[in-house]
Amino acid sequence: MPISTPEDDLRPLIRKRAAELGFDVARFTRAEAPADAGAHLAQFVAESRHGDMDWLARNTERRASPDALWPGARSVVVLGMNYGPSPGTAAVPAACRPEAGGPRRNGAISVYAQGDDYHDVIKAKLKQLAEFIAGKFAAEVKVFVDTAPVMEKPLAQEAGLGWQGKHTNLVSREFGSWLFLGSIFTTLELESDVPEADHCGTCRRCLDACPTQAFTAPYRIDARRCISYLTIEHKGHIAREFRAAMGNRIYGCDDCLAVCPWNTFASQAREARFHARAEFVEPALAELSQLDDAAFRHLFRKSPIKRIGRDRFIRNVLIAIGNSGDAGLADHPRRLLSDPSPLVRAMAVWALGRLLDREGFAALRRNYFPGECDTNVQNEWSRGAAENAE
Repeated sequence: MPISTPEDDLRPLIRKRAAELGFDVARFTRAEAPADAGAHLAQFVAESRHGDMDWLARNTERRASPDALWPGARSVVVLGMNYGPSPGTAAVPAACRPEAGGPRRNGAISVYAQGDDYHDVIKAKLKQLAEFIAGKFAAEVKVFVDTAPVMEKPLAQEAGLGWQGKHTNLVSREFGSWLFLGSIFTTLELESDVPEADHCGTCRRCLDACPTQAFTAPYRIDARRCISYLTIEHKGHIAREFRAAMGNRIYGCDDCLAVCPWNTFASQAREARFHARAEFVEPALAELSQLDDAAFRHLFRKSPIKRIGRDRFIRNVLIAIGNSGDAGLADHPRRLLSDPSPLVRAMAVWALGRLLDREGFAALRRNYFPGECDTNVQNEWSRGAAENAE
């Protein structure tokens, strides 16, 4: 039978096992909706700030309350794993920024995606910890990591792992911005840890660092303007107003995280699988642009990048090439003008409009435009020609 009364404090045993499995922090809270979390989520969705992340709109009620997700749950074990970059490594290379001088021939991948897919790493460890809890204490358990309708950041704040900063991400006094989260719901009645207070103070570095002004106010983000959303979640054509500001970011953006002063206390990830792979640190845009579907799936087979698919990734690469300022890269988008994907073809046109002079772009348009029937591609040719003429 599940344990339903707090006889002894079981938390030290669970923390000990969590540490043995590689978790950097384990805290506990009630399986109840954090204060105001549901209302904030409902407002976020009502204002359409979630963009085309329809899964958020579909699960607002279940997401807002752990007991709605699983009525039998009494406590939540919230786990964190540090994925901090190595000391001295800039989380946001200077080349990412639009004001950086000179050609930019390399792409920038978010820190969290430079190693193995954290879903796979953490879920396996969560299952081991859940099995320990179920076997040791005869409790029922359910494991969640990111993909389920769980509001992990508000729960993490309630459990004392950190607080949701003005950029809406979790900030830890011990690990700064670099914590992966997972949770275990259980029928155990466990004493809650003390919630973490907000320590942002008057600081607004994260808000000011955003290249696309995605923050409408402190603690309020419009995902439709966020580079992480645009490069990862958004399936279609990225609006022209955001492309130049993307710089050479091809998967995610760490600007608001990297500037946080609390990163002073951060350390490199203990888990080796979260360490950056050499091929994902400022990779050459020219090489990435040549990936077909099979090569894309092979390169990113253990990476979270694989889930966006080859076409969306090449879309991002072409925007970075267009922002590179290096006309020597023009052969790569030129080759992709005949790509099977209209998403890729449209961004190839846009990149060429940025890299070629007026005459060169006009000559390409004469050769390719007459046979092109996709509306988005036609629009890119027309807009590119108009901007080239200015």
